[in-house]
Amino acid sequence: MTMLFSTLAQAEPNGSMMILPALLFFAIGIAFVVFWIWTLVDCIKNEPSEGNDKIVWVLVIALAGWIGALIYLLARRPTRKRELGR
Repeated sequence: MTMLFSTLAQAEPNGSMMILPALLFFAIGIAFVVFWIWTLVDCIKNEPSEGNDKIVWVLVIALAGWIGALIYLLARRPTRKRELGR
C-alpha cells in the first residue's frame, strides 16, 4: 500500500495532497467493516435461538451491511441485554 501512495505522489505534482484523504477514507472503510463483523458475531453468539428472530437479524445484518448492523445495534441489542442480561 505504501508503494501505491508513493507512486500516486510521484505521478502528480499535488499527489501528496491526496494521500491524507485516501488514508482517511481507507481507515473509515476498515472501521465500517470491523463494526459490521463485530455486530454479526454478536448477533450469532448472543441472540436467543427461539423462533426466527436470530435468522432474521443475521439476514438483516448480512444483507444490509453496516446500515443493518446499526439498526441491530440501536433496535435489538439494548432490548436483548435488558431481557437476557447478555
